[in-house]
This record gives sequence, structure tokens and C-alpha cells, in this order.
Amino acid sequence: MRRLLAVCLVLSLCLTGCVSAPPPASSEAAPIPVRRLQAAEKRDGGVFLRKHAAFLQRAQEGPVDLLFLGDSITEGWGKAPAVWQQHYGSLRAANFGIGGDRVEHVLWRLDNGELDRIRPRVIVLMIGTNNSASQRGEDIAAGVRDIVATLHAKSPVSRVLLLGIFPRGPRKNADGSPDDAVRRMEAIRTANASLAKLDDGQRVRYLDIGERFLVDGRIPSDVMPDQLHPAVKGYEIWAAAMQPLLTQMLAAPVGPD
Repeated sequence: MRRLLAVCLVLSLCLTGCVSAPPPASSEAAPIPVRRLQAAEKRDGGVFLRKHAAFLQRAQEGPVDLLFLGDSITEGWGKAPAVWQQHYGSLRAANFGIGGDRVEHVLWRLDNGELDRIRPRVIVLMIGTNNSASQRGEDIAAGVRDIVATLHAKSPVSRVLLLGIFPRGPRKNADGSPDDAVRRMEAIRTANASLAKLDDGQRVRYLDIGERFLVDGRIPSDVMPDQLHPAVKGYEIWAAAMQPLLTQMLAAPVGPD
């Protein structure tokens, strides 16, 4: 009787979610879905929420035809205002980049209104390098796919220009320890190979311009001084490499095909 009661207790716990059944055996682990976090989990003194509020305000102020969405690399367009003005000044363009963002932060921002009032013709998305510290490439790609699906659900008329995650070189972490650039680049390459498959020729176009930042396989200091964030020259390279496809996408008829 005691044995029967014990078995029943275990089955009850499994049904209520307190005990998880072991995953099926597999030679390759399935991608782990990115959890939709709470904003309070980003402990940056409220910077994240203030910038999110500013983006909501920008969306209320008027239409956006071209939206850049991402982390500090996207936010860094503010360091190259002349390049931005030259390429996007004549467009109704907006930059929704936040330093330190991971895939899950962008998902939270979309879940909390950043795309609710605007319908961009093109959304330039590049996110994932911050996830490479702790996640596999397959998991990063799964999260980015979730972002793309959310963009389509929120704004069916928008086309997504999905950029491959940019390369990164040897650098130090905030605590002074060496950054494991080799391992992180392995995750980035794996993620990019998976993201390339999202290109359907219409609503999603994938573009990997990573090689444009390299000379003899390395990132020059005048392109990315800290081996991660572009300098003005890096943004010039980005804009020039992206312009042909972006122009084509902006000229395409509005609306899903």
C-alpha cells in the first residue's frame, strides 16, 4: 500500500508541473525557447525602462517607415549622426536600440507596446551577441525566430531585414576578465547559419555583412575599437553594405504578399 501511495504521489506531482519528466533521448538537444522576462530583471538603474518609455513616446509622435531594432550596436548609430543623416535622414526613421539588450529584452519590449502604434515599411533587426555569453547558437536563433514571428503578428505590413549577428573579437568583460571570443563566435556562427534559413525572399530578407568588418580575418581598431561596437567607420561600412537591399525593400509594395 505504501508503495502504491508513493507512485500515486509522484504521478500527481508530474501532472501539476512540480516534477518534470526526463526529456527524450536525442543526439542533439532541442533549442531552448527564450523566456519572456520581466523588465525588472534588467538591473541597470532604470535605464532600460526609460528608453523603452521614450520609444513609446516616439511611436505616438508620428509614423515610422524605417525602424532599427536591437542592442547597443544598433543604439550606437547615435555616435555616427552624419552617416545616419546621409542614408536615413530623408526617411521617417527611428532607432529603438538599447545597450545590453538580449533577445528576451527585445521580446519584452515588443510585448509591451513598442510596435503597437507604428507600421514600419522595413524593420532592420540585429540582436543576439549578448546572448552568446551563456547560450548556444541554436537557442539564440530560436529566440530571434520568436522576435520575427512577433514582428509579423504585430505589424503584418512590415518587412524584416534580418542582419546576421556581427563578428566580435578578443576583449575584456566589465569585470576585467578576458572575454571568450572564440566560443562566443562559434555560437554566433551557428546562430547565423540558422537565421539565414528565415529568408523567404519577400517578408524576411537575411543579410550577413560580417566579412565587411574584417581585414585578414581580424577586426581593425578603426572599425570596432573595442572589438564589438562600431566606430564611425564601422557604421559607414554597415550603411553601405546594407543600402542596396534596404532600398529594394523600401520600394516594395506595402503589405504582406
